[in-house]
Amino acid sequence: MLDHPNIVALRHCFFSTTDKEELYLNLVLEYVPETVNRVARNYSRINQRMPLIYVKLYTYQICRALAYIHNCIGICHRDIKPQNLLVNPHTHQLKLCDFGSAKVLVKGEPNVSYICSRYYRAPELIFGATEYTTAIDIWSTGCVMAELLLGQPLFPGESGVDQLVEIIKVLGTPTREEIKCMNPNYTEFKFPQIKPHPWHKVYSLALCLHSDVYC
Repeated sequence: MLDHPNIVALRHCFFSTTDKEELYLNLVLEYVPETVNRVARNYSRINQRMPLIYVKLYTYQICRALAYIHNCIGICHRDIKPQNLLVNPHTHQLKLCDFGSAKVLVKGEPNVSYICSRYYRAPELIFGATEYTTAIDIWSTGCVMAELLLGQPLFPGESGVDQLVEIIKVLGTPTREEIKCMNPNYTEFKFPQIKPHPWHKVYSLALCLHSDVYC
């Protein structure tokens, strides 16, 4: 059982059956009243940015949770997103939840690439990589942090391909070596050569509001 202050606690579990004799596993988790997604939407609704101290606090706690499951348990969550980050609005304690897509990654064993919610999906997953690492959770965490700073998703792709386009528009075209690491089958594919977008322009509004955004 996962036991960490930044991971939602499992209180109880039991099986139940339906009229069609289908068996279901039911999990009873600790109650945490809010999600980071809803907290962020509340700020957007009143046309405000989330205070930087909360962005830092939430990001730090996500990283604590990931350090625990990655290094101590050996689990990759594979679906980090604001909806899966529970938070107590009074104490601002964050808890990672929903391990339905989580998996212990074994080197040399293939994994599904169509995993993780689109806005937070790492490039190697978009390229169809079946061998990847817990780094995909770190990418997702960066996307969440950027969304909290900007008040909107950093890479709002409308499809799998469009998601890659949105990433390239900001980070530039991946190099041949980077593509080879993600999926060698795409090394001969001709991508438009786009230069990286300067970060100070990406975060221009956030930088005006939070001068220590990179602290």
